[in-house]
Amino acid sequence: MTIYQTERLVVREWTHDRADIDRITDIYTRDEVTRWLPPRDFEATATVDRWHALNRRDHGFGVWAVEVRRSGVAVGTVLFQPIVGGDGEIEVGWHLHPDSWGNGYATEAARGAVERGFASGIKEVHALVMPGNDASMAVCRRLGMTTVGRTGRFYGVELEMFRLGAPAGISSGQRMPT
Repeated sequence: MTIYQTERLVVREWTHDRADIDRITDIYTRDEVTRWLPPRDFEATATVDRWHALNRRDHGFGVWAVEVRRSGVAVGTVLFQPIVGGDGEIEVGWHLHPDSWGNGYATEAARGAVERGFASGIKEVHALVMPGNDASMAVCRRLGMTTVGRTGRFYGVELEMFRLGAPAGISSGQRMPT
């Protein structure tokens, strides 16, 4: 099921198809990816089930596959959801396979999620980044986010928190300035 599309990407639900399960496993068992994520147990099928439950429970929120339109390859995940353990803050996040880094996919997928959120009336969005993850901090800056500072409030680890407020005049159907 397609959630939204950008110029180069299709953002859709992850499935239990073998290709998706293999790709999720490849992404979330790589040290170069997991070093930037809070510790957690991982099993691909259970992860997809958990994401599907979230996607159905919260209108407009979810954790989705990012697929390159031209190749059909799932390059990673984009998430747009209330921060677990937060006070209603909305988080945008991305986890991409290393073979897809450096192509602008994280920024493009995250921008699409943020635009949808702002168009639905959300007033601000946050990103949480592990200290030292310069690539994700650069994505935050490309999205126009500003640094809030370090926090230990979420996920049991210290994270850099970024914030982006909805641009004035954004209403349903409008795009964020680029």
